[in-house]
Amino acid sequence: MTNPPAPTLPAELGKADFELLADFRYQIRRFLRFSEQVSHEHGITSLQYLLLLQLKGYPGREWATIAELAERLQSHHHGVVTLVSRCEQAGLVARRKGEGDRRVVQVVLLPKGEELLHRLALLHRRQLV
Repeated sequence: MTNPPAPTLPAELGKADFELLADFRYQIRRFLRFSEQVSHEHGITSLQYLLLLQLKGYPGREWATIAELAERLQSHHHGVVTLVSRCEQAGLVARRKGEGDRRVVQVVLLPKGEELLHRLALLHRRQLV
């Protein structure tokens, strides 16, 4: 079974296209700015909030590896290691050895991180609505 061909888009962009793209980027930036502010008001960075969110929202389980988090955050492995370390020092997350494969390091939310994430996620959802 083959997939249907993708619709072809016009090669030219009109004023309405630019307006749509500009407004889309504007709305994204407004939301990101809100996220930066509300995270800061709660004592963490927006990246720390994103890490907590990706841990809680990871599909099918309540933990993730550094590599998985790097993919979800679209960041470099070493940057996520540093981010996890900062969150660990703040008592928001912990590293633990994998249950099946002891070489795997699982990053999990701690109760303090879970509670902070819940408060921030409610504010973010309210902003989206």
